[in-house]
Amino acid sequence: MLRIFFYFFCFIPCVLFVVLPQPLVVDGLRGIKTKQPHFDESLTYLWPLPAEFTSGDEVFSVDPSLKLAVAGTGGASSIVREAFERYSKIIFDHSSSGSVGGSVGGRFGFKRMLKESIISEYDVSQLKITVHSDNEELQFGVDESYTLLVSKVKEDSIAGEVTIEANTVYGALRGIETFSQLCAFDYTTKTVQIHKAPWVIHDQPRFAYRGLMLDTSRHYLPTTVIKQIIDSMSYAKFNVLHWHIIDEESFPLEVPSYPNLWNGSYTKWERYTVEDAYEIVNFAKTRGINVMAEVDVPGHAESWGAGYPDLWPSPTCREPLDVSKNFTFDVISGILTELRKIFPFELFHLGGDEVNTDCWSQTPHVKQWLQNNNFTTNDAYRYFVLKAQEIALSKNWTPVNWEETFNAFPSKLSPQTIVHNWLGAGVCPKAVAKGFRCIYSNQGFWYLDHLDVPWDEVYTAEPLEGISDASQQKLVIGGEVCMWGETADTSDIQQTIWPRAAAAAERLWSPQESTLKANITSTTLPRLLNFRCLLNRRGVAAAPVRHFYARQAPDRAGSCYVQ
Repeated sequence: MLRIFFYFFCFIPCVLFVVLPQPLVVDGLRGIKTKQPHFDESLTYLWPLPAEFTSGDEVFSVDPSLKLAVAGTGGASSIVREAFERYSKIIFDHSSSGSVGGSVGGRFGFKRMLKESIISEYDVSQLKITVHSDNEELQFGVDESYTLLVSKVKEDSIAGEVTIEANTVYGALRGIETFSQLCAFDYTTKTVQIHKAPWVIHDQPRFAYRGLMLDTSRHYLPTTVIKQIIDSMSYAKFNVLHWHIIDEESFPLEVPSYPNLWNGSYTKWERYTVEDAYEIVNFAKTRGINVMAEVDVPGHAESWGAGYPDLWPSPTCREPLDVSKNFTFDVISGILTELRKIFPFELFHLGGDEVNTDCWSQTPHVKQWLQNNNFTTNDAYRYFVLKAQEIALSKNWTPVNWEETFNAFPSKLSPQTIVHNWLGAGVCPKAVAKGFRCIYSNQGFWYLDHLDVPWDEVYTAEPLEGISDASQQKLVIGGEVCMWGETADTSDIQQTIWPRAAAAAERLWSPQESTLKANITSTTLPRLLNFRCLLNRRGVAAAPVRHFYARQAPDRAGSCYVQ
C-alpha cells in the first residue's frame, strides 16, 4: 500500500505537470479534454535505439513490389526469405492483396493510381541482404550485429538502395526489423516512405541475453497465443523466451516416459503435446529467439503428484518433492531427457525458489532419511538442488537457478551455474564477485505482474547497478522481464506485457550512454508511445503507456500517440 500511496501522490502530479501545457481539444461527446499528438522531428523513432547511426533529410519512396536480393554463403537461408515475406506483409499492409508473379515480394506488386497518374518509379525497389555465414545454429551469444544502409545508388542518381549486411541470419533478422521501422505509409501519396534518408546504421546488442518469461502453469496459453507473443518479442529484439511451463497449479506438458505427469493439467484440453513444444521452439528460431524451458524443483511442484502421488512426501505434504526417494530423481532425469530432445538451447532453468521445507521434517519417512544422513532440512534443500544440477549437467545443459540457491549455499553450486536475480538489488554484484554469471530480473522493476510499476522505472532499471569492475560486468549476461500468470491469460496477456516490456528491451539492447538522457520524458517517452502504436498496428494489444496501472484500457478519446 505504501508503494501505491507514494505513486498516487508523487508520480501522478508530475505526469500532469508535463501533460497540461500540451495542446488540448474537447471530445464533443463527453466534454473530456484530450491531448493532441506532437512529433519531435529531432528524435529517432526506432525501438530499440541502434548502437550507432546517422541520418539525413531526404524522403525515399519504397516500391510495393520490393524485391529481395541475397548474397553471401548464408544469404539464401529460408530464415531470411521467410522473414522478408513476413515483413513485406507488415510494411505494405495497405497494398493490394492481389498476386503478381516473379519476385519474392510479388504478391505486393502493383502500380498505384494517384490523381489519375501512375507512379512508375520508386526510389527503392530492392532490398539486398548479405549474410556471411551459413551456420544457423541459434545458441547463447550468437552474433546479432548488422549494418543497414539506405542511400543513393550514385550521388547524382534519384534511385536509392537498401542493404543489410550481417555475419549470421540472426543479425539479418534484427536488421530487417529495423528496416521495417524505417518504413512508414504516407496517407497522402499512398506510398511507403523512408524519412530522414540516407541512413547509416551499425548495430549490435548490449547484452547477449534479453528475455521474457512466460508462465503457462497459472493460466494455460494456447500455442497460437504463445506464437503471437514470440512475434511481438521479435519486434523489440528480445532473444530468449523463458518458458515457465509447469508449476504447483498445473502440469500441462506431455512427458512420454512418464505419461501420467500431465494428469496434473487443469483439463485434458489445456495441455501441450511434444509436437506443440517442438513447433514453438522452431517458430521461435525463425524469429531469432531461443526457448529456455524451466522445471522448478524442489518447490512449486504439487501438480506432479496428480499423476504420481509417490512424488509427494505425503497426501498432506505435497511439496517440496520427496527428497528421500530415488524415484523423485528418476522422474526429474526422465523429464530432462525428454526435454533435451525438444529444447536445443544450452541454458535450462531448474528453479529452486521459495522452498518451504517444514513438512519434510514433519513426514516420518523423510524425517528418518534426514536423520540417517545427518541432514537438516536446509542440508536436504541443498542436496536436492545440487542433485538436480548434476542431472542437468549430464544432459549437457548449463543450469540456471533462482537466486535463493546462491543466497543459501553459493560455494556448493556448480561453477557453471547462472544465478537468476529476482528478489531485489545487490544479488548480481555478489554473484559476479564470486565468478558466477547472472541474469537480472529485479521484481521491483521487471516483474510485469506488478501493475503499479510505471514505464520509466522499468526503463531506468540497470542490470549493471553496483558493478564497476569491467570483467565482472561481463558476467551479467543480460536480463529478463517476467510475466507471471496468476492474473494474466489470453484475455489480457499482451496488454500486460506491452508496452512496459519494450522499456526493458531497449535497456538490454541499446548503449546505456545513448538512452539515459537527463529528461527521458522528452527524449524517450515520445519514442515509446510511437512503438506502442507500432505494436497496435501490427495487431499486438499493447496497453496505453501513460496509465498509472498497467494494462488499463483508455479512459477517454484520443490519439494512440498521446496515451
